[in-house]
Amino acid sequence: MDIRLGDVLTMKKPHPCGSRDWEVLRVGADFRLRCRGCGREVMGPRARFEKNVRRIVRAEDGTHGKGELTS
Repeated sequence: MDIRLGDVLTMKKPHPCGSRDWEVLRVGADFRLRCRGCGREVMGPRARFEKNVRRIVRAEDGTHGKGELTS
């Protein structure tokens, strides 16, 4: 599965806050995700998150989530 920084993942099951959308903050053997509803951040193994993904919404541009400064 091709998941990149800044993508928004729509999961099969909702977070307790009610949101199903998560923003990708870190990609590797583990994922770090931020809930788009309440802002909670979680980290866990790639396999666990990949099996629960329903849809991937690509980031608008390639710079999102790379830590670049904007003026």
